[in-house]
Amino acid sequence: MKTHVITGGTDGIGRALAHHYLGRGHEVVVVGRNAEKGRAWLDAARQRGAAGRAHFVRADLSLMAETAAALESVRSSFGKVDTLVLCARHFRTTRLVTAEGFENTFAHFYLSRFLLSHGLADLLEAAARPVVLNVAGPGGRARIHWEDLQLAREYDGQRALAQGGRLNDLLGVDFADRRPDTAVRYVLLGPGTVGTSFSGEYTADTTAQIEAIRRSARSVQEALTPIVKVLDDPPTAPLSAFAQGEPLSPHGPGFTVEEARRLHRHTQKLLAAAGFV
Repeated sequence: MKTHVITGGTDGIGRALAHHYLGRGHEVVVVGRNAEKGRAWLDAARQRGAAGRAHFVRADLSLMAETAAALESVRSSFGKVDTLVLCARHFRTTRLVTAEGFENTFAHFYLSRFLLSHGLADLLEAAARPVVLNVAGPGGRARIHWEDLQLAREYDGQRALAQGGRLNDLLGVDFADRRPDTAVRYVLLGPGTVGTSFSGEYTADTTAQIEAIRRSARSVQEALTPIVKVLDDPPTAPLSAFAQGEPLSPHGPGFTVEEARRLHRHTQKLLAAAGFV
């Protein structure tokens, strides 16, 4: 029986994946911050006679303490993880600093994925065909603000997400670079514009734009097909990237090992200063 850990698994693509693999008889761990949605996930599993294979870990992934607690919950409950799906995402129009001192989008969209990717690496190695699927939109051209990664001077919600996509590309490069002989396949995937919940806090103008986008977006079920294909039949390369099912090269200017190592060092310093490594 496979074990899938899915962040953002109470909404959108994450929820669809969770139900898909639960229906196939697999073990599914959903990580999310909304306890009510977590109970709804567990109730739905009970109604399908799959209560023993459905799990919910409540965690606000913008907080590293809660991310670390979720990580330990998985580690204490399972001997292996076949797939780690990183789907959680939340848009903020205005800049917010968490109680731990990190900018919210940077923490939620990048730091939590860093901790979970590296923190579950050994459990992934214990699986037969392990995959990390990082849903973040690879291959973007956004600028990385190396001297201001948390955008204290130039915050904009779209800029924060776009930079986060670049940081996750480098996270994938870093993961593969540190494990040259790993069996884990790290996959960076952009599903395109999909009609999910668009979790976030928006201005009135932005809300209107989101509604217009939602009307023309692909359905979650349509987006699911290429994702399931990658998870069921992982690529042979340690690192790969896809945009709406089409392969992208995970090499070149946006995927340099030098920048990935630089980001890893910077991330380690930030987390160590806050007491999380």
